[in-house]
Amino acid sequence: MSFQPVLPLAGFAGWSFLKRTMPRQQVVQQASPVLQRDEAYFRDRIGKVRTAEQLVNDKRLLRIALTAFGLEGDLNSKAFVQKVLDGGTLKEGSLANKLANKQYQKFSAAFGFGDFPVPRTVISTFPEEILAQYRIRSFETAVGQQNNDYRLALNAEREMPALASREISETAKWYSVLANPPLRQVVQTAFGLPKSFAAIDLDQQVSVLRDRMRAAFGSPDLGQFRDPAKMDALVRRFMFQAQTQDLGGGSSPAAIALTLLRR
Repeated sequence: MSFQPVLPLAGFAGWSFLKRTMPRQQVVQQASPVLQRDEAYFRDRIGKVRTAEQLVNDKRLLRIALTAFGLEGDLNSKAFVQKVLDGGTLKEGSLANKLANKQYQKFSAAFGFGDFPVPRTVISTFPEEILAQYRIRSFETAVGQQNNDYRLALNAEREMPALASREISETAKWYSVLANPPLRQVVQTAFGLPKSFAAIDLDQQVSVLRDRMRAAFGSPDLGQFRDPAKMDALVRRFMFQAQTQDLGGGSSPAAIALTLLRR
């Protein structure tokens, strides 16, 4: 039987319970027979994989690899995944570099099939590098099967500080958020914006979000989320908004315009 996290409460109370008990729950998850078997299989096989084609033709290895980067939804898209891996990331026009979701870029770079004569799969530390991410993502997936808001919040706590610390412009950071579906959903929900917000001009989205961020946190910059207290405040705001906002509403042009006028 696969691991099932204990989430007896809903809303922010449930989130607080999860955060308090997460270290213990992760120990239980990592001891589960299903995860142990997956890890053993990956360690035993991945060093023998020298091409993207070999990886995509082993569905179990591919599932573990994709899950480690939050891309498990592509498990049945073998041709697409192989093209992402074969193209690598060192060439500017490669598929991984063109895709808006930069998890594909991280995925391709991690394996190195398209970038080097010998892929990174042969490195002795490679299995643990991927499996460490697999454990984290697998736990988040298990949480998300019961409460997707909690999964989004866990992902944001991991991804947002890393993005905040990157040595790129604040505008580039905002575009990175918009290109990352889970982070986009957290920020968009935290500021009470409907799903239809994604339909407006990209530059205008950044402008609206920066204004909302300044009003709520005193600064429009994402670099502030290097501060754990600021990150906690963002997640708290997301949790409370997620309980009350109807994310399926507000899809008409009039609703989008009204949202912008409320900035």
